[in-house]
Amino acid sequence: MRKALVVGIDQYLQCPLHGCCNDADVVGELLSRNGNDTPNFSVKLKKNVATKAKLRQLVEECFSGDADVALFYYSGHGHVDSVGGYLVTPDFTKYDYGVSLQDILSIANNSRCKDKIIILDSCYSGFMGSISTAGQNTAIINEGVTILTASRSSETSLEVNGHGLFTSLLLEALSGGAADVTGHITPGGIYAYIDKALGPWEQRPVFKTNVTRFTSLRDVVPQVDLSIIRKLCRYFSDENSELQLDPSFEPTNSPEDNHELIEPYADLINTEIFADLQKLEGIGLVVPIGEEHMYFAAMKSKSCALTSIGKQYWRLVHNGSI
Repeated sequence: MRKALVVGIDQYLQCPLHGCCNDADVVGELLSRNGNDTPNFSVKLKKNVATKAKLRQLVEECFSGDADVALFYYSGHGHVDSVGGYLVTPDFTKYDYGVSLQDILSIANNSRCKDKIIILDSCYSGFMGSISTAGQNTAIINEGVTILTASRSSETSLEVNGHGLFTSLLLEALSGGAADVTGHITPGGIYAYIDKALGPWEQRPVFKTNVTRFTSLRDVVPQVDLSIIRKLCRYFSDENSELQLDPSFEPTNSPEDNHELIEPYADLINTEIFADLQKLEGIGLVVPIGEEHMYFAAMKSKSCALTSIGKQYWRLVHNGSI
């Protein structure tokens, strides 16, 4: 069971925002379905939550029970003072800004859900999991908790093209930009994607976690079918072996094609293997040895081998993990 609370707040009386509800709409839509349109998270979408009490209630409900994954996404104003950090609600007053980040983290820490994920697109959100200026220790992150925030505790979060800058990148990551070769999109992959996109002069995302494994937040159709990746152990006897090629692997090296031919001519079994190898090369798992392209490796009877990441996936296949 997977559930997600997605909150966007634009309607602040004194300082309205314009992209947060847009953020919530699209994040909720993406999280609800995988790339192949199968169900993913059961999403509760709440926009313009008016009061601190209501937001606190929603967060409590999100992390209640024993779901496999409970995810909380928030887009709206954030605030930090000498005591701590807050997700700001429209009913804020000078000394009561909203739901404290410490309260949210405590709720997640005490949750019985297996994986608890908090994603915040708000100013100063990186304060969560830090030590406050008043010395309050808010840095305890229990096992199973992951925090991903738009900016550090001293930074504001920007809006571009109707979305928060952070969420714009989050959407790209969830749409497949952060997927691994098997199509899984994990919090770590999302952070790596966003981190590379934001330069040193822009707001910096923050990633904090205490997990023993990464849970996929969304699956997309992999660039190469898993059935081909599972053939790694068939083509390579061990992770350090090389597969000897020859011209029979190249499908155009056939008497049916009008160009110079090299024996041995194209063989159907070998050309099918070679088609798989070229796809695996395309996602960085296989590399030709001594030649720039697989075509020349075959025509010149060279070999190919697994890359470093290819060896990792060979081991996953060998261990039955894929």
